[in-house]
Amino acid sequence: MTHLKQQGFTLLELLVTVAIIGILASIAVPAYSDYVLRAKLVDASNGLANWRVQMEQGYQDNRVYICPAAAPVTSRYFGFTCAVPTPQSYTLTAAGTAGQSTAGFTFTVNDANTRATTAVPTGWTANATCWISKKGGAC
Repeated sequence: MTHLKQQGFTLLELLVTVAIIGILASIAVPAYSDYVLRAKLVDASNGLANWRVQMEQGYQDNRVYICPAAAPVTSRYFGFTCAVPTPQSYTLTAAGTAGQSTAGFTFTVNDANTRATTAVPTGWTANATCWISKKGGAC
């Protein structure tokens, strides 16, 4: 008499495996999403820092601040604006693009190199002294 040994997984073993994968995914996906968003925020700080250098170089040449024509107007994740309320001051702004995960973020820098995060989406904390890079308002 020959006994056939059945091979394979039981339904219970498969359900346990699927449940474990689901739990791991529910932890990993939000962490990954935050990581990707934080990487996109660098776009604003890079654009503002480069634009600030252009503003200071223009000031050295002209002794007044003028928004340069070659300044960034938009990037993939942010729109940039320049305000020159007086010839001796300016404020550069990067605002998150609508429809992107960066929507709701607004970063600024001025002639005194004061960096601020003036607007953030729900769940994030603004910071008046730096460009944030993490949810808790850390720079």
